[in-house]
Amino acid sequence: MTTVIILLCIGMAAGILSGMVGVGGGIIIVPALIYFMSMSQHQAQGTSLAVLLLPVGILAVYNYYKDGLVDVRTTLIIASTFVIGGFIGSKISIGLDQNMVKKIFGIFLLIVGIKMILGK
Repeated sequence: MTTVIILLCIGMAAGILSGMVGVGGGIIIVPALIYFMSMSQHQAQGTSLAVLLLPVGILAVYNYYKDGLVDVRTTLIIASTFVIGGFIGSKISIGLDQNMVKKIFGIFLLIVGIKMILGK
């Protein structure tokens, strides 16, 4: 039962942050699965991608869309290459040691966080 409650909390936190600031999968779900569910980096990434495979953000997207805040053309262009990039990235990640992937992930989050705090 505790596991289900943890997973429900992870999903809720990811959903709220996704709806608020457009993040959730990698930034919330992956670290939470690693630290609260003792998953490996690879397991957490695979599980996070599986969650995102379904249209989990459809209602949040609808709210933004109806307010004219979704650029459909941009979305389609990014989505088309995102699919290909996701395939390539997963192949690279699976071939690397999970500790290396964890470090790459952490460095990426650190750089983006610093840039967002200090940048315009």
